[in-house]
Amino acid sequence: MKSEVIIDVQGLKKSFGKHEVLKGVDFKVEKGQVFALLGSNGAGKTTIVRILATLSKINEGTVKICGYDLVAEPVRVRSCISLTGQYAAVDEMLTGRENMYLVANLRHLKNFQERVDELIKLFDLSEAANKLVKKYSGGMRRKIDIAMSLLGNPQIIFLDEPTTGLDPQSRLSLWKTIEDLKKGGTTIFLTTQYLEEAERLADFVAVLDNGIIVSSGTPHELKAALKRLEGQNYEGEMPTLEDVFLSIVNKKGGAK
Repeated sequence: MKSEVIIDVQGLKKSFGKHEVLKGVDFKVEKGQVFALLGSNGAGKTTIVRILATLSKINEGTVKICGYDLVAEPVRVRSCISLTGQYAAVDEMLTGRENMYLVANLRHLKNFQERVDELIKLFDLSEAANKLVKKYSGGMRRKIDIAMSLLGNPQIIFLDEPTTGLDPQSRLSLWKTIEDLKKGGTTIFLTTQYLEEAERLADFVAVLDNGIIVSSGTPHELKAALKRLEGQNYEGEMPTLEDVFLSIVNKKGGAK
């Protein structure tokens, strides 16, 4: 059965003044995948997310999301995506439930109360839903932020370094949530600096370095390729995704 491509990026370029951030990025994301984009600080991961989420314009290239052209049909693109940025976008003076009602109204959703209840239960927020968000832990804020992103049942959710700053317990809880979203058919586009996060969650990995995708494949494919190249360094063991990442960016002249 042929996989359906839900994000198709070809020749993507982006500059800020004279600084060229993206120099011709190509990748495809299949429907229902967890796609992890890896890269050092400043590699351009967030720039790509902002472009795909229609928040930043491209200089060159073509992007299709859910079959829609990003430049010609941005409203249609927005109808099938949702974005959770690096920092939880919640109103601290509202309860978790009120935050969700606010987003539902902004999206012009009808009869959304039942969906809000479903998401509150899914994210294990029943006890906290009617408390002010300012009293939430970091993990709870991230959960309500992602729950808000799922209102309207988007086909794709962009998670830009979603576990940054979370304690280990909250991170594990969020990983479980991402796995549950994938089981439900949601496509996840994930950027992260935690290699163990990508190793656990990702179906497919792309490494961004110096403005281009320098390597891509399933975690197993990338690790197997490194072992073939540097087998003497690992003997009977399989390299980790961290080994792969460090090998790639060092060889390409990226972060040391």
